[in-house]
Amino acid sequence: MFAVSLGDDGAQLCPLEVWQAEELLAHMDRARELVDAWIPLASSVTDLDSARALLQRYAEKQAADTGRLYGIRLDGVLVGGVLFRIFDAESGNCEIGVWLEPAAQGRGLITRAAERLIDWAVHERGMHRVEWVASAANTRSIAVAKRLGMSRDGVMRQSYVHRGVRHDSEIWSVLAPEWRARTGR
Repeated sequence: MFAVSLGDDGAQLCPLEVWQAEELLAHMDRARELVDAWIPLASSVTDLDSARALLQRYAEKQAADTGRLYGIRLDGVLVGGVLFRIFDAESGNCEIGVWLEPAAQGRGLITRAAERLIDWAVHERGMHRVEWVASAANTRSIAVAKRLGMSRDGVMRQSYVHRGVRHDSEIWSVLAPEWRARTGR
Protein backbone atom coordinates (compact mmCIF):
# COMPACT_ATOMS: atom_id res chain seq x y z
CA MET A 1 0.00 0.00 0.00
CA PHE A 2 1.18 3.51 -0.64
CA ALA A 3 1.01 6.51 1.65
CA VAL A 4 1.66 10.18 0.95
CA SER A 5 3.24 12.27 3.68
CA LEU A 6 1.21 15.21 4.93
CA GLY A 7 4.14 16.79 6.75
CA ASP A 8 6.82 16.16 9.31
CA ASP A 9 4.42 15.14 12.10
CA GLY A 10 3.94 11.55 10.91
CA ALA A 11 0.63 12.29 9.21
CA GLN A 12 -0.09 10.37 6.01
CA LEU A 13 -2.79 10.14 3.38
CA CYS A 14 -3.51 6.61 2.14
CA PRO A 15 -6.26 4.68 0.38
CA LEU A 16 -8.93 2.96 2.41
CA GLU A 17 -9.84 -0.47 1.06
CA VAL A 18 -12.48 -3.08 1.82
CA TRP A 19 -10.09 -5.26 3.84
CA GLN A 20 -9.71 -2.35 6.30
CA ALA A 21 -13.38 -2.37 7.35
CA GLU A 22 -12.62 -3.33 10.94
CA GLU A 23 -10.20 -0.43 11.29
CA LEU A 24 -12.70 1.98 9.71
CA LEU A 25 -15.39 0.86 12.15
CA ALA A 26 -13.09 1.36 15.16
CA HIS A 27 -12.22 4.83 13.85
CA MET A 28 -15.89 5.70 13.30
CA ASP A 29 -16.66 4.62 16.85
CA ARG A 30 -14.10 7.19 18.05
CA ALA A 31 -15.32 9.86 15.60
CA ARG A 32 -19.05 9.19 15.69
CA GLU A 33 -20.23 11.95 18.02
CA LEU A 34 -18.27 14.69 16.26
CA VAL A 35 -18.88 13.51 12.69
CA ASP A 36 -22.54 12.65 13.10
CA ALA A 37 -23.35 16.20 14.11
CA TRP A 38 -22.69 17.29 10.51
CA ILE A 39 -22.87 14.40 8.06
CA PRO A 40 -24.52 10.97 7.94
CA LEU A 41 -21.24 9.10 7.41
CA ALA A 42 -20.85 8.00 11.03
CA SER A 43 -24.46 6.87 11.34
CA SER A 44 -24.06 4.80 8.16
CA VAL A 45 -20.99 2.93 9.50
CA THR A 46 -22.29 1.18 12.61
CA ASP A 47 -21.07 -2.40 12.23
CA LEU A 48 -18.61 -4.44 10.20
CA ASP A 49 -21.06 -5.08 7.35
CA SER A 50 -21.88 -1.39 6.93
CA ALA A 51 -18.17 -0.48 7.08
CA ARG A 52 -17.45 -3.05 4.34
CA ALA A 53 -20.38 -1.75 2.29
CA LEU A 54 -19.09 1.84 2.41
CA LEU A 55 -15.58 0.77 1.45
CA GLN A 56 -16.94 -1.45 -1.34
CA ARG A 57 -19.09 1.41 -2.67
CA TYR A 58 -16.02 3.64 -2.88
CA ALA A 59 -13.93 0.85 -4.45
CA GLU A 60 -16.60 0.64 -7.16
CA LYS A 61 -16.67 4.43 -7.52
CA GLN A 62 -12.89 4.46 -7.93
CA ALA A 63 -13.07 1.69 -10.54
CA ALA A 64 -15.70 3.72 -12.41
CA ASP A 65 -13.65 6.94 -11.93
CA THR A 66 -16.54 8.63 -10.12
CA GLY A 67 -15.16 8.91 -6.58
CA ARG A 68 -12.31 8.01 -4.23
CA LEU A 69 -11.79 7.51 -0.51
CA TYR A 70 -8.60 8.08 1.50
CA GLY A 71 -7.70 7.75 5.14
CA ILE A 72 -5.70 10.19 7.21
CA ARG A 73 -3.28 8.43 9.51
CA LEU A 74 -1.34 9.94 12.37
CA ASP A 75 1.49 7.74 13.63
CA GLY A 76 -0.10 4.83 11.76
CA VAL A 77 -3.56 5.23 13.34
CA LEU A 78 -6.59 6.05 11.20
CA VAL A 79 -7.88 9.41 12.53
CA GLY A 80 -9.91 10.81 9.65
CA GLY A 81 -10.56 10.79 5.97
CA VAL A 82 -11.07 12.71 2.79
CA LEU A 83 -12.97 11.68 -0.27
CA PHE A 84 -14.14 12.70 -3.66
CA ARG A 85 -17.85 12.31 -3.02
CA ILE A 86 -18.46 13.28 -6.62
CA PHE A 87 -15.83 13.04 -9.36
CA ASP A 88 -17.01 13.83 -12.89
CA ALA A 89 -13.98 13.82 -15.16
CA GLU A 90 -16.07 14.57 -18.25
CA SER A 91 -17.47 17.83 -16.85
CA GLY A 92 -14.31 18.63 -14.88
CA ASN A 93 -16.20 19.00 -11.60
CA CYS A 94 -15.69 17.22 -8.29
CA GLU A 95 -16.66 17.57 -4.64
CA ILE A 96 -14.42 16.89 -1.67
CA GLY A 97 -15.75 15.64 1.66
CA VAL A 98 -13.81 15.36 4.93
CA TRP A 99 -14.06 14.13 8.51
CA LEU A 100 -11.81 13.79 11.55
CA GLU A 101 -12.02 12.28 15.01
CA PRO A 102 -11.80 14.66 18.00
CA ALA A 103 -8.30 13.62 19.15
CA ALA A 104 -6.82 14.69 15.80
CA GLN A 105 -8.38 18.16 15.57
CA GLY A 106 -6.34 21.34 15.53
CA ARG A 107 -3.32 19.95 13.66
CA GLY A 108 -4.20 21.09 10.13
CA LEU A 109 -4.69 17.51 8.95
CA ILE A 110 -7.88 18.19 7.00
CA THR A 111 -6.42 21.25 5.28
CA ARG A 112 -3.24 19.40 4.31
CA ALA A 113 -5.13 16.34 3.06
CA ALA A 114 -7.60 18.46 1.07
CA GLU A 115 -4.69 20.34 -0.51
CA ARG A 116 -3.28 17.02 -1.74
CA LEU A 117 -6.62 16.01 -3.22
CA ILE A 118 -7.09 19.36 -4.95
CA ASP A 119 -3.52 19.26 -6.29
CA TRP A 120 -4.14 15.82 -7.76
CA ALA A 121 -7.56 16.74 -9.16
CA VAL A 122 -6.32 19.92 -10.84
CA HIS A 123 -2.74 19.09 -11.81
CA GLU A 124 -3.01 15.37 -12.59
CA ARG A 125 -6.62 14.89 -13.68
CA GLY A 126 -7.36 18.27 -15.21
CA MET A 127 -10.42 19.02 -13.11
CA HIS A 128 -11.70 22.57 -13.50
CA ARG A 129 -13.89 23.03 -10.42
CA VAL A 130 -13.46 21.55 -6.94
CA GLU A 131 -16.41 22.03 -4.60
CA TRP A 132 -16.73 21.98 -0.82
CA VAL A 133 -20.23 21.65 0.66
CA ALA A 134 -20.76 22.21 4.38
CA SER A 135 -23.58 22.88 6.77
CA ALA A 136 -23.82 26.63 7.23
CA ALA A 137 -23.52 25.97 10.98
CA ASN A 138 -20.26 23.99 10.61
CA THR A 139 -17.84 26.86 11.16
CA ARG A 140 -14.79 24.56 11.33
CA SER A 141 -15.49 23.14 7.88
CA ILE A 142 -16.12 26.59 6.44
CA ALA A 143 -12.82 27.77 7.94
CA VAL A 144 -11.03 24.99 6.04
CA ALA A 145 -12.67 26.07 2.77
CA LYS A 146 -11.40 29.60 3.43
CA ARG A 147 -7.87 28.33 4.22
CA LEU A 148 -7.92 26.45 0.92
CA GLY A 149 -8.57 29.73 -0.90
CA MET A 150 -12.06 28.74 -1.95
CA SER A 151 -14.79 31.24 -2.79
CA ARG A 152 -18.25 31.06 -1.28
CA ASP A 153 -20.65 30.46 -4.14
CA GLY A 154 -23.78 30.67 -2.06
CA VAL A 155 -26.18 29.04 0.35
CA MET A 156 -28.76 26.40 -0.48
CA ARG A 157 -31.39 27.05 2.15
CA GLN A 158 -32.69 24.01 4.03
CA SER A 159 -31.28 21.78 1.30
CA TYR A 160 -30.78 18.58 3.27
CA VAL A 161 -32.26 16.73 6.20
CA HIS A 162 -29.91 15.29 8.79
CA ARG A 163 -31.13 13.75 12.04
CA GLY A 164 -34.63 15.01 11.32
CA VAL A 165 -33.60 18.65 10.95
CA ARG A 166 -33.32 20.70 7.75
CA HIS A 167 -29.94 22.38 7.28
CA ASP A 168 -28.63 25.13 5.04
CA SER A 169 -25.63 24.16 2.91
CA GLU A 170 -22.86 26.52 1.98
CA ILE A 171 -21.22 25.83 -1.36
CA TRP A 172 -17.57 26.80 -1.72
CA SER A 173 -15.32 26.19 -4.72
CA VAL A 174 -11.93 26.76 -6.23
CA LEU A 175 -11.35 26.81 -9.98
CA ALA A 176 -8.28 25.34 -11.64
CA PRO A 177 -6.79 28.72 -12.66
CA GLU A 178 -7.19 29.98 -9.08
CA TRP A 179 -5.57 26.83 -7.66
CA ARG A 180 -2.69 27.00 -10.15
CA ALA A 181 -2.05 30.64 -9.21
CA ARG A 182 -2.16 29.72 -5.52
CA THR A 183 0.28 26.80 -5.92
CA GLY A 184 2.51 28.43 -8.55
CA ARG A 185 2.14 25.56 -11.01
